[in-house]
Amino acid sequence: MSATTVPRPEWSPFARYRRSLWLLTVRDLRVRYSTSFLGYFWSILDPLVMAAIYWFVFTQVFGGRSVGEDPYIVFLLSGLLPWMWFNGAVSDCTRAYLREAKLIRSTKIPRTIWVARLVLSKGIEFVASIPVLAIFAIATGATFQWEAVYFVLGIALQAVLVMGVGLIVAPLVVFFRDLERATKLALRFLFYASPVIYGLPDIHKLGLGFWAAFNPLSGIFSLYRAAFFPDQLDWFAVGVSAVMSAAILGIGILVFTRTERAVLKEI
Repeated sequence: MSATTVPRPEWSPFARYRRSLWLLTVRDLRVRYSTSFLGYFWSILDPLVMAAIYWFVFTQVFGGRSVGEDPYIVFLLSGLLPWMWFNGAVSDCTRAYLREAKLIRSTKIPRTIWVARLVLSKGIEFVASIPVLAIFAIATGATFQWEAVYFVLGIALQAVLVMGVGLIVAPLVVFFRDLERATKLALRFLFYASPVIYGLPDIHKLGLGFWAAFNPLSGIFSLYRAAFFPDQLDWFAVGVSAVMSAAILGIGILVFTRTERAVLKEI
């Protein structure tokens, strides 16, 4: 009696990419927290500490603050949590190809996956931190608005934006190592140039609202904040963010395709 062999399922290129992306993302998350006793808590500790510092400064030291909305801790977290996703993913992308050089050279999976896995893993951490925002909202009596449905749109736009920036930064760092430090300095500047500790309406008061909208993070953050502060939602900024995110992704794909072969020779 001959043994019957079960045919292996034929994966489409998209299915193989998706499966490989998920396996690499899970591996990243397991490695990151396998040796950590607190695990998940570390992914939210940094934004919580930053939020506590800014809350203390703007509400206790400078009690007459004129930025943001009450409860200010919820206002801060709704900007800090997505910022940590952007900042963490872009920072890690500066070494996306250098850190995994041997594995990249020895596998034939699409090289964009080494950037996409960082975007996804940091995005998962962001989604996992949303319950923390909800807890603070309940504790401080923040009103939950129906505009919370725009949260999904904010996540989608931010994923596109981060992927685009990552595809630009990751290959270029291979050729220009100083770009890694320059990226970190740029991120530090971008933190204060983005509506994280303040909102778009605060910028409008200074007459700079039109120009601030061309920071793609401005419209994205306004989508997140609309869940508790509908007045923060600025559809002009959201439209600009959508166009710029798509444009940056297009530029990222162009940079990646033009440099892929050279990157493989360099790493």
